[in-house]
Amino acid sequence: MNTETTDRFLAEVTRLADALERIAGPQYRESDLDAADCFVWKPEQRYLAPVASPSRVDLSLIRGVDHVRNILFENTLRFAEGFPANNALLWGARGMGKSSLVKSVHAAIIAEHKLPLKLVELYREDIGTLGDLLEIIKASSHRFLLFSDDLSFDHDDAAYKSLKAALDGGVEGRPENVLLYATSNRRHLMPRDMIENERSTAINPSEAVEEKVSLSDRFGLWLGFHKCSQDDYLAMIDGYAAHFGLEGTPETLHAEALTWATTRGGRSGRVAWQFVQDIAGRQRKRLDL
Repeated sequence: MNTETTDRFLAEVTRLADALERIAGPQYRESDLDAADCFVWKPEQRYLAPVASPSRVDLSLIRGVDHVRNILFENTLRFAEGFPANNALLWGARGMGKSSLVKSVHAAIIAEHKLPLKLVELYREDIGTLGDLLEIIKASSHRFLLFSDDLSFDHDDAAYKSLKAALDGGVEGRPENVLLYATSNRRHLMPRDMIENERSTAINPSEAVEEKVSLSDRFGLWLGFHKCSQDDYLAMIDGYAAHFGLEGTPETLHAEALTWATTRGGRSGRVAWQFVQDIAGRQRKRLDL
């Protein structure tokens, strides 16, 4: 066999091997659950990708939601210690720290109590693979806090049924070492017009509506986040200024912060953080979280 024939033969073998790999589908990866405290679920590889440097703030910097903060912390601590706890739905106004609170509570429990609690982020579009994720982690000695941010469902979206099944656990029941936290701007995770449409077109309107709204009932904790007052907003500014050593008197910072909020059309924790980023940049200070 000459060199040209050999090269053609090897090229054909390589092409066939590539085709077989495509037919076989994605290669699954082994997850190292001791590699980090935070992970992101990669369903196409059935893999928990470790996050070396999670984006989160100190729990003490989350202001204006003291009551729900304490409830969520206590619920999470009980779960981390191996005691019963509830799935939680954090719902309400945008920018009030719902997702930040989940991550900060997890970080505080890891730091203060040294408990083996893992945080796993599950993207909205991957809800349908929740069963695969549970299959991987249910036999682990770790406890897992599954977190889905900005969770909601629109018209003709049947993924909510997968979430309901996972929350209920089916015949097996939800794994004892798994808890689910979700954030949403909607209390019932679905737009009002979607619920109203079910009521108007269904053969049995009440049953159709119950099917839609019962999803949120699977969460034992409903924690509401509402628009913050001016006092809460300024308290957030004060907390950030003290923590990061920002320059300026409280009066000056407050006046600038209120002007900033006016240009944004409202007050929230997110607006407060964006103002702090702006003023820290002007003062050439780093915000090391």
